[in-house]
Amino acid sequence: MKIKLALTVLAVLVSGSAAAKTWVLTSAEQGTEQGNWQISSGELKFQGKPFSIEQKVLHGGKQEGSKILTIHSQDGLTITLSPTRGMNLLRVEGFGTRMGWDSPVKEVVNPAYINLESRNGLGWLDGFNEMMVRCGYEWTGHPVTDQGRIYTLHGKAGNTPVSQLEVEVADAAPHEIRIRGLIKESTFKKTDLQTMTELRYVPGSNSFSLHDVLTNHGDYPHDYQIIYHSNLGKPILEEGARFLAPMSGISPFNDYAKAGLKDWQTYKGPTKDFDEMVFNIKPLSDSNHQTVAAVINKAGNSGASIQFDTRQLPMLTLWKNTDTLKQGYVTGIEPGTSYAYPVTIEREQKRVKQLEPGASTAFDLTYTLLHSSEQVNDVEKRIKGIQGETKIDVSETPIAKE
Repeated sequence: MKIKLALTVLAVLVSGSAAAKTWVLTSAEQGTEQGNWQISSGELKFQGKPFSIEQKVLHGGKQEGSKILTIHSQDGLTITLSPTRGMNLLRVEGFGTRMGWDSPVKEVVNPAYINLESRNGLGWLDGFNEMMVRCGYEWTGHPVTDQGRIYTLHGKAGNTPVSQLEVEVADAAPHEIRIRGLIKESTFKKTDLQTMTELRYVPGSNSFSLHDVLTNHGDYPHDYQIIYHSNLGKPILEEGARFLAPMSGISPFNDYAKAGLKDWQTYKGPTKDFDEMVFNIKPLSDSNHQTVAAVINKAGNSGASIQFDTRQLPMLTLWKNTDTLKQGYVTGIEPGTSYAYPVTIEREQKRVKQLEPGASTAFDLTYTLLHSSEQVNDVEKRIKGIQGETKIDVSETPIAKE
């Protein structure tokens, strides 16, 4: 049964002069769980761009018990995320296109059915089908065993159900929607990292933003890493599609990727036996430390871009996996604090960051679904402006060996 407005308004918050209604859908601390739930602009008697927000509990197969939360904007985007899977974004659709891809994994796999240590630390792949997954925060990168400890692929956050889930809608037009989820990575004697994730969306817009705050709740300093693994497939990805980003340098992740350096900016169509190629990028930014990376279709009238702050996320990884459609035809734009090497290598090369006890750090990204030649041109101009006269150092030597 879907719970309506009269049963679900739990709080009215005031931030400055802007009031907002807030619904708590999950609270481990309070023992709150709403299950199936929905609200709409019509029920709230809001004028302007119509929208609805709905949570569903899924059943069957390995998605049994998983939850998805969907924001639907009639004239904008439909954004689907999973509170069960670390607030990962499953897909974003609108304006006749989408951000996301077609993985062989079709279900929203409940983490209860995933063993991260299986396949020599590659168990994370058993649930990988998202448009964006947070890889971290305790560690990220390729799996490695170090001093008897297994660091599994891309950490645990993306397979951690949230302990707190809130939906907030501003009372005043344009009625910004905020979805907050608390990810806890707490292990006795080891770590107590907590991340409050927040997605912000204005109904009718073709963009949304993430504002995540990571806090070390422990009494000792602790390492952290994060990669925002953001994935695009058809229709944006196709033969002749292009990757764009301002950068000072690019290098192959490994020897296999060396062969792709000559055409790293363009994509093949679906290609059987194409193994993944990964490239390490040093992004450039503007005077406000902002940069943008994008994938544009062949015609130049559709694409997706990600803006991020290079003080927060100084590294950028490009993942090209143009395999067959059934195997997974996808590319990844991956801003991060690190590259995708195992944590042991990242630590040796001093890219692993650390939080002092009680300290917090924030990550801010804006995703835009480009759906016209004008929007694509604007992004290209911005990237060229940031690039300026800086020559790109294309190195054939990987910066590390796994």
